[in-house]
Amino acid sequence: MKAIEEIRNHPLYVEYYQKLEQEEKGRIFCCHQMGHLLDVARIAYIKNLEQKLDIRKEVIYAAALLHDIGKYRQYANGIPHEKASAEIAEVILSEIAEDAFSETEKASILRAILGHRRFREDMEALERLIYTSDKQSRNCFDCKAQKECDWDADKKNFHLCV
Repeated sequence: MKAIEEIRNHPLYVEYYQKLEQEEKGRIFCCHQMGHLLDVARIAYIKNLEQKLDIRKEVIYAAALLHDIGKYRQYANGIPHEKASAEIAEVILSEIAEDAFSETEKASILRAILGHRRFREDMEALERLIYTSDKQSRNCFDCKAQKECDWDADKKNFHLCV
């Protein structure tokens, strides 16, 4: 998965990942580092296989690794992180190897990033995968900060999904 390593090592990704890591240092609530990003990717890929959606693994992992990369800008400037993440992702996707993703795949990745926070009936397959996997990756049922968390109850994951 050469394209995924290109994303992870892209200077813009590294910059925003480090800023986010620093911003969330000591945070008691859900964080958005590699553990979360890979959990989303792995859950989405499993769902992709189970549902026979036939989405390339690299496309799923790219969307998962990029879906929260703009979270630092939300903390620093109040910009919704899905919009900030899509802006950053668009730059990164345009600068990695040309043959890594088709234009259709790039558009699908960006749509998944933009749509990962709110459910819509007309979601594309990748968008729905990232949305549901993002929610299922959270272990709210085992969180020590559950009582202090201001997430809506309908967004919290209170069950171990298998």
